[in-house]
Amino acid sequence: MTKDIPSPIDLRSDTITKPTSAMREAMAAAEVGDDVFGEDPTVRELEAETAALLGKEAALFTVSGTMANQLAIRSHTEPGDEILVEANAHVYYYEGGGPAALSGVMCRCLQGERGVFSAGDLESALRPADSHFPRSRLVCIENTHNRGGGKIWPLEKIKEVAEVARRHDLQLHLDGARLWNATAATGIAEKQWAAPFDSVSVCFSKGLGAPVGSALVGSTALLARAKRFRKMFGGGMRQAGIIAAGALFALRNHRARLVDDHADAKALAEGISRCQGFEVAPSEVETNMVRFRLTGVPAQEVVERLRAQGVLVLAADRSTIRAVTSLMVSAEDIRRAVNAIAKVSITRT
Repeated sequence: MTKDIPSPIDLRSDTITKPTSAMREAMAAAEVGDDVFGEDPTVRELEAETAALLGKEAALFTVSGTMANQLAIRSHTEPGDEILVEANAHVYYYEGGGPAALSGVMCRCLQGERGVFSAGDLESALRPADSHFPRSRLVCIENTHNRGGGKIWPLEKIKEVAEVARRHDLQLHLDGARLWNATAATGIAEKQWAAPFDSVSVCFSKGLGAPVGSALVGSTALLARAKRFRKMFGGGMRQAGIIAAGALFALRNHRARLVDDHADAKALAEGISRCQGFEVAPSEVETNMVRFRLTGVPAQEVVERLRAQGVLVLAADRSTIRAVTSLMVSAEDIRRAVNAIAKVSITRT
């Protein structure tokens, strides 16, 4: 008789989540209509609830966070403009050159600390009004910050950056793909985080566990412009209520449980800190991400060793590994993962 082999522990991302049975039932029962005509009742319900939660006038359902971010950039700018972003921001680093290809804008990159830059950094980067320079038009902030290891932007720093932006007539966009995690970790309501911004993107398919979808929120006028660009980019959906129902279920039922993911991430970091040869900073784990490395060994080699032990992680760069907790991972899985990581450190060559 063959012994059962445990399923791999998937810590590659919180995008690997699968819909729960209750979510699948909600999706199967969803009322639908043609969303391009504005006739899908479930999509409209999701958009209204999301906009209200974030304190904005309107919302637009999109297939992905990348689409929501790129719609925001296109809606705020014109070709030849410049946007100001942190050097490791998702909109710049992971969205396929979208700002240049889809909006024709330049990215002016600010060097932050774990994704966070200061009002002074922004002020120093602004160009004078001169026909030789692109027009600075939009400032983008990512909260929580992916490449910053799930770093939460302090709200006071956001307000300081926003004050500089307003003084220079700049628009503000928040890439809030994991804004739900910032709220779960701090208790600061989503609408408080969103208040300084002209637009905000949020994701339903990461920590919240929906299979598909994000939303862009902002003013009614901005969202009307974004809807036109969504169609242009090929993002107009028809009977989208089936997937919107999954997002709506996630929004209503899975936000509170994000604190469990944060606790699991902290436990993972603390466990790794006890493994010989690994470098990790448990004090930097604020949400559901852990960044670590086995000193002197390339990250991809560590990834492959852990895969052989049944633990799936990703190399964030040549020397750093990223692990992300989610509703697909239990506290017992974290204990198993730490044991596997300890074995990898013991077999270091």
